[in-house]
Amino acid sequence: MEKNGSMLYALSSALAAALDRTPAILMHEMSIAQSLITILQEEMAKHGATALRSVRLNIGEMSAIVPESLSFCFEIIIQGTPLEGTKLLMDRIPLRGYCPGCDRPFDIKDFVFVCPTCGSTDIETIEGQELSIVEMEVE
Repeated sequence: MEKNGSMLYALSSALAAALDRTPAILMHEMSIAQSLITILQEEMAKHGATALRSVRLNIGEMSAIVPESLSFCFEIIIQGTPLEGTKLLMDRIPLRGYCPGCDRPFDIKDFVFVCPTCGSTDIETIEGQELSIVEMEVE
């Protein structure tokens, strides 16, 4: 079943009302879910897999993705398709930084981008922005 942009927006609007969120916010997760499904289908075809049991994602704390919304959108899109029943497993990756001055990594808490050791704001974000497929369980 192919879903076009207007159908996705209508679905997103209905979901947003149900979740008391704006359609634009849910549309973000809807498009990510659709892209994820496309990638999963391509990988399954490449490896001759016929069924997808589960997929595990790493989602960074600062990735602007709401895991609950992504899961909800994923479930809606796969209904009535060969992927129906696939489990979407998500691991939240905490935000971590690196201070070149101290040469040390550290956890970034409450989005405060300051080295806890020396107070420098000249830091690098090293984890917590990613969205990646970690594994797929297929048959």
